Amino acid sequence: MRTLILLALAGLGAQLVDGSLGMAYGVTSTTLLLAMGTNPAAASATVHLAEIGTTLMSGASHWRFGNVDWKVVARIGVPGAVGAFLGATVLSKLSTELAEPVMSLILLGLGLYVMSRFTFRGLPKGRLGKPLRRRFLTPLGLVAGFLDATGGGGWGPVGTPALLASGRMEPRKVIGSIDTSEFLVAVAASFGFLFSLGSQGIDFLWVAAFLIGGLIAAPIAAWLVRLVPPRVLGSAVGGVIIVTNVRTLLKSDWIGASGGLSAAVYVVLYAVWAAALAYSIRAYRREKAAEAEPAAERQPVSA
Repeated sequence: MRTLILLALAGLGAQLVDGSLGMAYGVTSTTLLLAMGTNPAAASATVHLAEIGTTLMSGASHWRFGNVDWKVVARIGVPGAVGAFLGATVLSKLSTELAEPVMSLILLGLGLYVMSRFTFRGLPKGRLGKPLRRRFLTPLGLVAGFLDATGGGGWGPVGTPALLASGRMEPRKVIGSIDTSEFLVAVAASFGFLFSLGSQGIDFLWVAAFLIGGLIAAPIAAWLVRLVPPRVLGSAVGGVIIVTNVRTLLKSDWIGASGGLSAAVYVVLYAVWAAALAYSIRAYRREKAAEAEPAAERQPVSA
């Protein structure tokens, strides 16, 4: 029971982050399951089964708050589903000894990308209103869907920054559209895992725990997307993902690091993570101050 409560809380926290940042539910949840010793394919399958419900609720909530562009959802979601099914099939055929470090490497790469992206660049501001072409969205969906299934997460970390970098959509609509289209990815990946694995290694009580936590958080996250500073949140989540997956790699047969080496690596990682958070907070405050200055100048001077 204690494990189920912790998983539900983890699902709640992951969905709060995902719904407000447009990424990190799968990466965060899969990282937790791997740390608990779950088989990599079963971990990804568990998360994607839970995501069928959480992404449906998240999409409905974002739609309710006007955060969804349905053309983008269709154009990126369908190829994403194809990529996810293929990725689930590939991961299911890998041995556990090979799959765990491979998945951790993918997750580590995604974590580095998330943290560096939001620490140093924040949310890019560019041209709005120009349409996103299929020749951009189709390959993006295929790659993001494949990585999402093989890495247990990746749809948001790949899709959200790519759409934000285009400068053609409002950040809230990028996040809402990515979260909504992820429903198609979750369904396709789940079918891929069930087709390849059956129910082997999947604990449906764990699926239910993640699902319950995510369902509670989804509407709150859709509302918070206008309030939470994504820059700081991205740095924080990226750090969690990096530290956890470096731990898995250090313990793997690939590296087999000694206690002294592991301790030194953790000291460096925590120092970098703290510096990234401090930088993000300062940058966010500078941005808010810069936005406030023109508004203050426009205020009439009272006699």
